[in-house]
Amino acid sequence: MVAAVAAVVGLLGAYPAGAVDRAGTVQVVKPGESVQAAVDKALPGDTVVLLPGTYRESVKISTSGVTLRGVATGEVTIAAPSAAADTGVSVAGVEGNRLTGVTVASLTVSGFAKYGIAATQTDGMAVRAVLAENNGQYGIGQQKSVRAHLVGNVTRGNGEAGLFVANTVTEEGGALDTQGTEISGNTTSDNKTGIVLRRVRDLTVEANAVSGNCAGMFVIGDENVPRAGHLTVRGNAVTANTRYCAATSRLPFVQGAGIVLTGVEATVLEHNTVTGNTGSSTMSGGVVFFHSFVSVPNTDNAVRDNVLLSNGPADVAGWDAGTGNTVTGNTCGVSLPAGRC
Repeated sequence: MVAAVAAVVGLLGAYPAGAVDRAGTVQVVKPGESVQAAVDKALPGDTVVLLPGTYRESVKISTSGVTLRGVATGEVTIAAPSAAADTGVSVAGVEGNRLTGVTVASLTVSGFAKYGIAATQTDGMAVRAVLAENNGQYGIGQQKSVRAHLVGNVTRGNGEAGLFVANTVTEEGGALDTQGTEISGNTTSDNKTGIVLRRVRDLTVEANAVSGNCAGMFVIGDENVPRAGHLTVRGNAVTANTRYCAATSRLPFVQGAGIVLTGVEATVLEHNTVTGNTGSSTMSGGVVFFHSFVSVPNTDNAVRDNVLLSNGPADVAGWDAGTGNTVTGNTCGVSLPAGRC
């Protein structure tokens, strides 16, 4: 036990918890003890370290600058204590007083009815080296949050999205300026959708591996203002997202969708590899322009310098009625309509 704690403490400097006014302390929790009790005692700058084992509880962090960390992703699991448990780890500030500098790292969150990790009203939250699997809706999700770092995680087998960043899902409103949120270096597979960006702006999605989902990535906007967009999607591998997901009240059936743009503006897709995404849904294909479900088209988006091959029915599909969209410099086989490859 002493060696495990020493190893974790030695790594704390790699993941700063945010600016604090005091030297942080480390609390160590072992199986059978309450994670929530340790988190409740934590002050800004403190770290709660989980020793190897399974912790069957939901945890809520409501203090800025707290780090919750396992000794290793494959050795520490926060698991649903019952089928009714909604969320594994929730990080919740309030409007006008966002939580700052919270970190969740190096653990597994599994089997919750809605979210593995859910954040709302946070600033600078980091989620690193987390495995979020087999949760009913989302693996890792954030709403009304800015400057997040979702880096180096694995999300798989979640009912909706592996990674989800949105303004809010409970009310109408314009796109949230995330002030530079990054989603990078993650692996996301066997979800309904690998990555969903809903009504957000100023965000980078880079160097993620997205495969085996019904859809690789949805970038979603609508008629609200400010409009969703001004995003960068760069250097991702979006491959073989060919699972079948049945239609719902909100969506037609989804299969074989690579990167789908719906009603967004001024977004750049560059240097991605999008291959082997095939299906027969209205959103199937490599890069798909699809008007939003309130018929708002995509405008002023750039798809450039990507490898777009072996997608079906086309590598670039569904050109909508929007203006200013460009497709240039890609390695590309087939487009519908023709002339974009």
